[in-house]
Amino acid sequence: MSRQLKLGAFLMATGHHVAAWRHPDVPASAGLDFAHYKRLAQIAEAARFDTLFVADSVAAPTQEIASRMARSDHFEPLTLLSALSAVTEHIGLIATATTSYNEPYHVARKFASLDHLSGGRAGWNLVTSDNAAEALNFGRDEHIGHAERYSRAREFHQVVTGLWDSWEDDAFVRDKASGAYYDPSKLHVLDHVGEHFRVKGPLNVARSPQGQPVIVQAGSSETGRELAAQTAEMVFTAQPSLAGAQAFYTDLKGRLAKYGRSADSLKIMPGVFVVVGQTEAEAQEKCETFQQLVEPEVGVALLGRMLGNFDLSKYPLDGPLPELPLTDSGQQSRQKLLTELAGREHLTLAELGRKIAGGRGHYSLVGTAAQIADRLQEWFEQGAADGFNVLVPHLPGGLEDFAYGVVPELQRRGLFRTEYEGRTLRENLGLARPQNRFV
Repeated sequence: MSRQLKLGAFLMATGHHVAAWRHPDVPASAGLDFAHYKRLAQIAEAARFDTLFVADSVAAPTQEIASRMARSDHFEPLTLLSALSAVTEHIGLIATATTSYNEPYHVARKFASLDHLSGGRAGWNLVTSDNAAEALNFGRDEHIGHAERYSRAREFHQVVTGLWDSWEDDAFVRDKASGAYYDPSKLHVLDHVGEHFRVKGPLNVARSPQGQPVIVQAGSSETGRELAAQTAEMVFTAQPSLAGAQAFYTDLKGRLAKYGRSADSLKIMPGVFVVVGQTEAEAQEKCETFQQLVEPEVGVALLGRMLGNFDLSKYPLDGPLPELPLTDSGQQSRQKLLTELAGREHLTLAELGRKIAGGRGHYSLVGTAAQIADRLQEWFEQGAADGFNVLVPHLPGGLEDFAYGVVPELQRRGLFRTEYEGRTLRENLGLARPQNRFV
């Protein structure tokens, strides 16, 4: 079979556009509506998407402007995906869990459990937290600095993956006749002592169907890229241009050899914000409908958050983006991307906030199914992506537009599957099942 691209459905309650909740076709209470998520999961699975992806934050936005956004109430991702595992059969289930405000044992146990519940479809999006407000919920007065967050994340990954290897695949014999429940020779105690963590082990969950859940990472800074090259099997990235995406793809794939890895062991999936119409004019009209719902102050508040937790409310809306220090609490790569965008297009603060209201700096496509497929094919065939993490403005309508329009177009071109290759996420992504490190 010729190489085919991978697709992830990035679910954000009402949709990725910051004003989506105000649209008449969007259920405003979607964040806590399981029937809504069940419908989304089944739309994506029927279209043969590889994954569902759910982001997370462990702090609710409480500033006054947050009362104008639908971002304050939503399910905890692992709880949601555990429920969705019972109403799906093939699609991968990826949840975000921060290494900054969790303990490795908790994360290892929960994702191993999700892998068992789903029959081998779990994935962990390893993040370091870019929301400074999270610190205040975990006994800290300020957010962990950028360098320390990544140092902690690297060791966190070592502990979690070590715990996932606590038991060999056939350790649990459960032999009623002999009375042997497990084979002690196939139990391995991690006994980790490091800079940030002391974890004895073993994990009290058997080795999971995939051996280990798939590791996902989203950092694009220099430190983030190195962590991804060392640890990740899938990378989500924001790349607004083909040339930038090609450079990122080449750079990250080029780092793998030093860790003894092949290029195929890491799938790079840029985010793409997509608005689909029967005609290009219809797609543009759809997009503009959402843009007209954006209040300038809401767009600027979102912008400040994306730039690295800056309060931009004191700056004039019709003025330029102010010069800001390098963020130590947020995503440095996203700050660089948005700052360059503002300078290149000479955007005012309000214009930049409105521009990122949907895609948040990701590559954006507005057009017919064929036009969108053309661009995805171009990126895929010209060394910019192994697939895409699809962001739509509103849910469920935007996902339906992509599933019923763009996916069939990709399938006609032989670029996307018509049936799942296997039962596990690793099988569908073409990733090897990791061997137990203790064997």
